[in-house]
Amino acid sequence: QRQLVEAGGGLVQAGGSLRLSCVASSNIESITVMGWYRQASGEQRTVVALASTSGRENYADSVKGRFTISRDNAKNLVHLQMNNLKPEDTAVYYCYAYGRPWTSRQWNTYWGQGTQVTVSS
Repeated sequence: QRQLVEAGGGLVQAGGSLRLSCVASSNIESITVMGWYRQASGEQRTVVALASTSGRENYADSVKGRFTISRDNAKNLVHLQMNNLKPEDTAVYYCYAYGRPWTSRQWNTYWGQGTQVTVSS
């Protein structure tokens, strides 16, 4: 069973917008941080935006002012609104969560399966 399920990737022209969504499995009891990473072809996975339960948000410099993360703690949901997309935003976007399952006291890192975002020039 996948612990994080993503939706919302696709193909868009430069300047366009996309919204990514991710929901965590009900098997996860507590999540402290939830957000998004991305990995372009041939490159390492890097952070895009993270949101903590306390409301603190962090963004990569390259997306500040264009991307907005929002989180529904009660529903274990996180969204990423991406505006003014650029070709260099093209990547596979992965949902991320740091949490603990109901069945254990062990805190874990969870990853979604990834969703492709392609921005054409």
